[in-house]
Amino acid sequence: MDRSGESLWDSLRGQAGDKKPFSPFATGGLEVKATCGSVPSPEQCRRAQKQRPDLGDQRIELLKGYDWKAHHRDTNNLLGIVWDFIDEVPSIVAVFYSDSLDYGDWGKIVTPTEGGGRTTSVSIMTRPGIKKMYDGWVVVIDDRRYSGFFNHYNQGTSMPASQATSGAFRGRR
Repeated sequence: MDRSGESLWDSLRGQAGDKKPFSPFATGGLEVKATCGSVPSPEQCRRAQKQRPDLGDQRIELLKGYDWKAHHRDTNNLLGIVWDFIDEVPSIVAVFYSDSLDYGDWGKIVTPTEGGGRTTSVSIMTRPGIKKMYDGWVVVIDDRRYSGFFNHYNQGTSMPASQATSGAFRGRR
């Protein structure tokens, strides 16, 4: 930690239970978020005569989209992970990064309705924010289904087209 970070860290002694001094952290930092993407609703799956993925099922064939969620709209350096089940094991399939996200890359914070379940206030990343993350892709599993999905969803060609259907990771060069 540099001198500035140490000084700030020392000033936080006794405030560990309060999240306000940490969000946003004055000297920046790196935030890490993960998503497994979104699949069709049970009703949409029934209409399409497809089985909705269950716990442990690989989701790539049914993915509709992906995003990251936050309890705030102040993220400066984000490492975004996308995961899926591979052979019934949760596995990272892609990693993205952006240091250029701003307030507008996050949707309006939605607060739960009274008695509306166990959810908390949340902001969902907008399509322009997702595109910034896509443009900063770091690594993707060497499986054409994933690179194809990310390229198609973002109307881009940033990720290399793989000939493989499963395997190791491919990184940026």
